[in-house]
Amino acid sequence: MSASPISPAPAPNRTTVWLDGAVMDGREARVPVFDHGLLYGDGLFEAMRINNRRVFRMERHLARLSAGAKALGIELPGGLAGMQKIVLETAREHAEPDAYVRLIVTRGDGGLGVDPRSCPHPRVICIVGAIALYPADKLKAGIDLVTVSVRRPTADSLDPRVKSLNYLSSVLSRREANLRHADEALVLNDSGLVAEASVANVFAVLGGELVTPPATQGALEGITRGALLDLARELGISAAERPLGRFDLFAADEVFLSGTAARVVPVATLDGQPIGTGSGERPVTVQLAAALARLGDTTGVPF
Repeated sequence: MSASPISPAPAPNRTTVWLDGAVMDGREARVPVFDHGLLYGDGLFEAMRINNRRVFRMERHLARLSAGAKALGIELPGGLAGMQKIVLETAREHAEPDAYVRLIVTRGDGGLGVDPRSCPHPRVICIVGAIALYPADKLKAGIDLVTVSVRRPTADSLDPRVKSLNYLSSVLSRREANLRHADEALVLNDSGLVAEASVANVFAVLGGELVTPPATQGALEGITRGALLDLARELGISAAERPLGRFDLFAADEVFLSGTAARVVPVATLDGQPIGTGSGERPVTVQLAAALARLGDTTGVPF
């Protein structure tokens, strides 16, 4: 393995937080210890990107939040219009033209017990700041991926389309990758097929076709993932959602990860084996990354 473990990115210098109706410096934000999001991971979130003072695909993020909230039985305070207002207000206060947004809805304060009836009022938190998952040199050269022992839960136990606050399996996946001196984890489902990375979707280029696992395999229906599938088709690149195994990634010409925080991240090796020819040439990845950057800079809800 060529890589050493990635050191955690330093905390951003400044974050802006909307909490309980007020916008404040992130260092001043406090959540009560009886919030069920803290006690039980009872809640959900959305991560969004701000590019050039526009919130990328905000409507799709909020639609996914709404669907997830219905699945969990949490009412969004103020509905989708209220959520949009909170995001835009926090983004304006933060003022940076490019940033990362984390919109969180917990079930709210309640008793020491899992009964959700003790939580009458959901809590909304919006954080706007910077995020960096990988160093710049890794984004250029490609990351080292390892298959981890942690498996993605099945959809009938915890549907991956709900971005719940409980990311313990993702944390453990990334921890195992770190202990094995890798940059990121490849997570399989209970059938041994590719689900996703710890916090990103997986794409492979096989014979000129772009392929990514469907949500039925344990993958989140990522907003960036959807944008890349749309862009691929616009660029004349054949694109499909179908199951992938580890063998498919070893056989692929290119492999990359995608996500709101990660955007497009090339993969150099899987379990110590180089992806593709090992030359570092990734024409499809480069083309899609550039197209996504252009889309992000020119579309989105302005603030």
